[in-house]
Amino acid sequence: MTDAWGRLHVEVLEDEIIITLPFTNYTVTYYKPANSPGLLAKNFPTKDDSRVPMTQAEFLERAWKLANDKASELGWIV
Repeated sequence: MTDAWGRLHVEVLEDEIIITLPFTNYTVTYYKPANSPGLLAKNFPTKDDSRVPMTQAEFLERAWKLANDKASELGWIV
């Protein structure tokens, strides 16, 4: 995602994938429990950040795609 607000930032810390939109309150953490076929989210935004034109729902949609791409790259999911 590239626009006036830049790119979503992807960071892997141990067994978590953290996606943020810099300079906003948009951040979400994804992890994969041992018995789960996919990622689960935690620590996600619950409301829109009025400083940016992207909604919370749009951020979460883009973050989910990035997190799944990274998890596939890491071999966490197929």
